[in-house]
Amino acid sequence: MYDIAIIGGAPAGLTAGIYAGRKKLKTVLVAEKVGGQVILTDSIENYPGFEHISGVELIGRMRKQAEKYGVEIREGIRVEKIEGEAGDFEILLSDESKIAAKAVIIASGKQPRRLGVKGEREFENKGVSFCSICDAPLFAGKDVAVVGGGNAGFESALDLTKYANKIYVLEYADEMRGDAVLKEKLVESGKVEFITKAEVKEIAGSDFVEKIIYVDRESGEEKELAVGGVFVNIGWVPATSFLKNFVELDERGSIVIDCRSNKTSKEGVFAAGDATNIRYHQMVIAAGEGAKAALSAYDELMRAGGK
Repeated sequence: MYDIAIIGGAPAGLTAGIYAGRKKLKTVLVAEKVGGQVILTDSIENYPGFEHISGVELIGRMRKQAEKYGVEIREGIRVEKIEGEAGDFEILLSDESKIAAKAVIIASGKQPRRLGVKGEREFENKGVSFCSICDAPLFAGKDVAVVGGGNAGFESALDLTKYANKIYVLEYADEMRGDAVLKEKLVESGKVEFITKAEVKEIAGSDFVEKIIYVDRESGEEKELAVGGVFVNIGWVPATSFLKNFVELDERGSIVIDCRSNKTSKEGVFAAGDATNIRYHQMVIAAGEGAKAALSAYDELMRAGGK
């Protein structure tokens, strides 16, 4: 039996682990991938103490610090369900194992929003990607499509200008939504073509992506682009599907918390970071929220009779 089980390994979860470990609580942290969205960031310039640091390096330092304080980290598994009550929770994992804990901190963050079109899941890791920093080098010399004309899509396209032959940026709306300064850089590359009013219908190919099919929303005409890869960058959604009917979620699927204590609607369960309904989603805020959640959980455990 663990004192605290933390779900999620990004800044909120890792910071919660550091604080729980320093309180000498027996702590386990479960994550599909330690680092979450942060490891997709090549340059972080707004985290106090670092004028510039990569996401991978920052997460590496946090992980090392959490492990220093005795936090057990289990990576590569997914939480399927949580059952039980305060003092006796059972966490069911994707590898069919279980974790028993007295308290739970949920810091599951967000996951990429999907298009929901034919071929998207079938060609994932076969030409469909959600991470340009991870996969851009694999598309050297190819024509690719980026779906999403916001800043996330523009940044993905910028990563791809170093490798791809040509980049199509498709946006559903009537105009691109990303910052003008990013668009200027893309224009200067000479590799990018912007397509607005584009509704993606299908990603197709044989063993690997070969084309993307979309409808021109103005003319109604169906069009195709011959591409070897599709990068989907249309936003993020809270990774909370495993929590339905367990804790209160808002209309967006975010966990509703008491902002003073990070308590959820379920006694003994706390939450922190991008999976919650806090107003601002920044790494420094997520870290602070993780600390609050761990301290609140510690206080509750002590009131319940200690470890």
